[in-house]
Amino acid sequence: MSINTTPHPRAMPLAAGVLTATVALYIALVALGNITDFDSNQQFVRHVLAMDTTFKDEDLMGRAVTGTALQDAAYVGIIAWETVSALVLIAATWLWVRRRHGLARRLSTYGLLMLMLLFGAGFIGIGGEWFAMWQSEDWNGLDAATRVFLMSGVVLLLVQLVAVEDEGGASS
Repeated sequence: MSINTTPHPRAMPLAAGVLTATVALYIALVALGNITDFDSNQQFVRHVLAMDTTFKDEDLMGRAVTGTALQDAAYVGIIAWETVSALVLIAATWLWVRRRHGLARRLSTYGLLMLMLLFGAGFIGIGGEWFAMWQSEDWNGLDAATRVFLMSGVVLLLVQLVAVEDEGGASS
């Protein structure tokens, strides 16, 4: 008796769609939370940019952004980026459901890369290193940013594997 280990041709697109939907739901809830509870994360962004809870190293404090208008503009930009990312991933999810895999892959890729840019370059790189967020005991979002970056990356890899399967004729 042999066991067939060949995956069902629709398994990979199904997995890509479900995981894209999961990330879409997550980032939509994050954006909604930031819109409806604006003050909570506004304070987070203000403290990170002001660098007021870091070690206050003289060599780094010149990087601090203390103007609340600039801090708030950055926060609104983050919310806008999250919202657009969520909408792109929701649209991609709909396309996975409709079995329009090529367009679903493309939109999933765009949405996931948007999140990886925000959480990787924005929060981990700029927030974590440039604004020394890693030094703060109170306003350190590196663990959360890393989780979202990695989750988005794993889903992106799966989405790209569906592209490889499609090219090989295993599914469409």
